[in-house]
Amino acid sequence: MPTDFKPLLSVGPGAYELRIRIKGAWRVIYVAKYSSAVYVLHAFGKRSQKTPREAIELARRRYRLIGE
Repeated sequence: MPTDFKPLLSVGPGAYELRIRIKGAWRVIYVAKYSSAVYVLHAFGKRSQKTPREAIELARRRYRLIGE
């Protein structure tokens, strides 16, 4: 597991937000609970403290597409 991440239960079971701080703040929302693949649901640059609601909603829609 990465050292700077948090679970995102609002997206779905097994979803995490990876925090990257290189020339700004970046986030990757992913699911790694399947043995066949790691699914990147969304990646974006952060501009505020809180994860944008639109980013959570997009990740949630994509999570449903992979068939939880």
